Amino acid sequence: MSDADLLEAFQTAALLAGRAILDFYQQKPAVAEKADHSPVTEADERAERIILEHLWKIAPDLPVIAEEEVARGNIPQIGARFVLVDALDGTREFIAQRSEFTVNIALIQNGIPTLGFVYAPAQAVAYCGSGAGAKRLHVDADFRVVAQHAICVRKMPLSPLALSSRSHESCQTIDYLQRNGITQVRRLGSSLKFCLVAEGAADLYPRFGRTMEWDTAAGDAVLRAAGGFVKTLEGAALTYGKTARVGQDDFVNPDFIASGG
Repeated sequence: MSDADLLEAFQTAALLAGRAILDFYQQKPAVAEKADHSPVTEADERAERIILEHLWKIAPDLPVIAEEEVARGNIPQIGARFVLVDALDGTREFIAQRSEFTVNIALIQNGIPTLGFVYAPAQAVAYCGSGAGAKRLHVDADFRVVAQHAICVRKMPLSPLALSSRSHESCQTIDYLQRNGITQVRRLGSSLKFCLVAEGAADLYPRFGRTMEWDTAAGDAVLRAAGGFVKTLEGAALTYGKTARVGQDDFVNPDFIASGG
């Protein structure tokens, strides 16, 4: 299967999952707590099942690492090429009935996110990134893509706009912003932060604190395709498929800075 076909499959799966999530959006579904104390709802579970069933049908030999499956201990063996899925990123925003939650699907090849699809169902927009560049997609009420246009990062202005996590802002993030003289800050949830940098609506997304690879991979792919980058504090590109590390959990990211031009 070509990358173009696989990206189309990501789009189909994400739109189907987003439709299911919106069915739960106004119902205030019951919230459970996972072992790591993060929240999970029926919408998370249903959306992930939809995505997995679609991907298993069209690419049965491609390993998929999905958040809720991992929480249940279902972790397939991965190689150089695999998929990362966060079917409902920003569950806290979803529970609070804010519109910032997303559906994230990404292809990893040799540690690099080469294809990414991010869908914000409550905002009727999606973003995709590949070797052909990055795009913003507009989705109609029937969950069809009705328009799309290319996006790219903007040149770093003298007074950059930084994005910070609404639910997970840390003291380290605040310190970073202060040390770098960044006074314009917008707080929001989910992988949309990567996408806003990718389309030139913001400039930086510094993240200090625990994130998982499925949280970041799709947005990272979109941002890289738009001309931006995601780097660790040591200046190395963020990589994926981090397993079997002594003293560290699998698929955990280090702190990073996502940036535009």
